[in-house]
Amino acid sequence: MALKFASDQSREIAGQFDLRRLPPEFYDEPYPYYQALREHDPVKRMPDGSWLLTRYDDILPVYRDPKAFSSDKKKEFGPKFGPSPLLEHHTTSLIFNDPPLHTRVRRAIVGALTQRHIAAMEPGLVALVDRLLDAMAEKGEVDLIEDFAAAIPIGIIGNLLGIPQAERGPLRGWSLAILGALEPVLTPDRGSRGNTAVTDMLAYLKTLVDDRRIHLRDPDTDVLTRLILGEEDGERLTETQLLHQCIFLLNAGHETTTNLIGNTLHALSEKADQKAALIAQAGIVERMKTAVEEFLRFESPVQLGNRITTQDVEVGGVPLPPDSRITICIGAANRDPAQFPDPDRMYIAREPNRHVAFGFGIHTCAGLSLARLEARVAMSRFLTRFPRYALAGEPVRDGRARFRGFRNLPARVLP
Repeated sequence: MALKFASDQSREIAGQFDLRRLPPEFYDEPYPYYQALREHDPVKRMPDGSWLLTRYDDILPVYRDPKAFSSDKKKEFGPKFGPSPLLEHHTTSLIFNDPPLHTRVRRAIVGALTQRHIAAMEPGLVALVDRLLDAMAEKGEVDLIEDFAAAIPIGIIGNLLGIPQAERGPLRGWSLAILGALEPVLTPDRGSRGNTAVTDMLAYLKTLVDDRRIHLRDPDTDVLTRLILGEEDGERLTETQLLHQCIFLLNAGHETTTNLIGNTLHALSEKADQKAALIAQAGIVERMKTAVEEFLRFESPVQLGNRITTQDVEVGGVPLPPDSRITICIGAANRDPAQFPDPDRMYIAREPNRHVAFGFGIHTCAGLSLARLEARVAMSRFLTRFPRYALAGEPVRDGRARFRGFRNLPARVLP
């Protein structure tokens, strides 16, 4: 951790911290700020009246009690977005809803992402990764985000939804614009781009869904068909709900995996001992299973989550009334020394590793097994092919607090 605060400075940093007014240095290195908050103000009241949680032991009970800590965002997002496509999307999608809608949609998605179905995806994933590696080998000078990290989940989610290859071009741009609107501060530009992206994507998906209704596929493997058919008891999603779950699937599957792979490639380029430990001898695929969990902990792709209280509660000894808005700092929890010894060190063999990069409880990421498979295959095959890769320019962070990743990661790949 390059940036460090002295004791007195750390207390001052915690006292003045405001998610809506973050210093530029935060986006490059948020962890010293999280450390200051954990030590001096772990249940931090923000100037806007919301609360920020940074300790692992405070965050886990919030995840465990979805009735007292709701994921429904209508009260929070109504004032933020106003009547808009963004409001409709972010108050309809799976992640920002409570049961029963959450339960119905999650069941449909998880049913198409069983271990058996994910195992069946592996040959196609390997082929996709190898094609990307071949293309990078020809170029030599590459952007590890555009040429590799972002291309993998777009390919996989595109396959899950049955989106034709020729129509996948706008997907990444739509996803980044829609998720960018979830940052603590909604600038006019973020709002405009997000609303345009939702509108454009809904128009595209309407055509895709109409065609799929006519040409249904195997519901065991096609997520869109499962969502269209609904449950066996005949309860189906409305057209609006269905379309927004498709947007959610793209956004969630794309953002998490892109950031996971990109952050890992950057971290390993700086930590030669850990890269050497991964590629030193045979067995990289097996070692990667444990290593991916450490990559998820060390540079969590999603750093912030949110809940709202439905009753009087107590968090970390602090009483909170109903309708208290809570920000869960996943990135801080995953660097908490009370849970992870030497937390600012990346150690690929770390066990146990009970990180919360995928959340916890009923809202645990529905696609976590798929994301892990994508990361394991991508990283093991990349390092086997390009063990001497090196950054070849200044990495560019994407300047977001909720999602931690890179916009560009220029590198030189050497066979």
